[in-house]
Amino acid sequence: MSTFTDPVLAVRTIFDEAVSAHQRFARDGLERVATAALAIGRALAAGRKILLFGNGGSAADAQHLAAELVGRFEKERPPWPALALTSDPSVVTALSNDYGYASVFARQVEALGQSGDVAFGISTSGRSRNVEAALAAARARGMVTIALTGCTGGQLGAEADIHLNVAEASGPRVQEVHRTILHAICSLIERSMAAE
Repeated sequence: MSTFTDPVLAVRTIFDEAVSAHQRFARDGLERVATAALAIGRALAAGRKILLFGNGGSAADAQHLAAELVGRFEKERPPWPALALTSDPSVVTALSNDYGYASVFARQVEALGQSGDVAFGISTSGRSRNVEAALAAARARGMVTIALTGCTGGQLGAEADIHLNVAEASGPRVQEVHRTILHAICSLIERSMAAE
């Protein structure tokens, strides 16, 4: 029976592929996750903020990470300053209309970012021009840049200070591993900040 006609087998295949994608990333990506968490933790400890951005599902991931940092992940603790640049429809639509969608995040980074802050760009494809432009604007302001990407990561990943690349061709598999990476980052930050 093919996976198309057997829905249980189709679901099993999806789970197996998700597990395999996680295992492939875990072979050589874990140190970079720890590096990203330490960079964010250092910025927060110094009173700096985290600016997060991405498109579509990556926008949702940016908002999810901001919520975990401002609220809590697993531990009760003070809130940390994090802002998803996708969250204000008036700003997003005004910038898109007046300046073009390619600058929708860069313009916000220029308005809100300061040296020592962290710019965290997420792109499932690794080819999001507006995420790339925002990371370039962040570098120009002396911010730490982190790229969470899929596929090859493209130029976007190559120019980030810290590149977390899930080298999978399937968008859904990339996004599933991205969510696990974001949760690992939250956990590491909370543990390190609690230890301090």
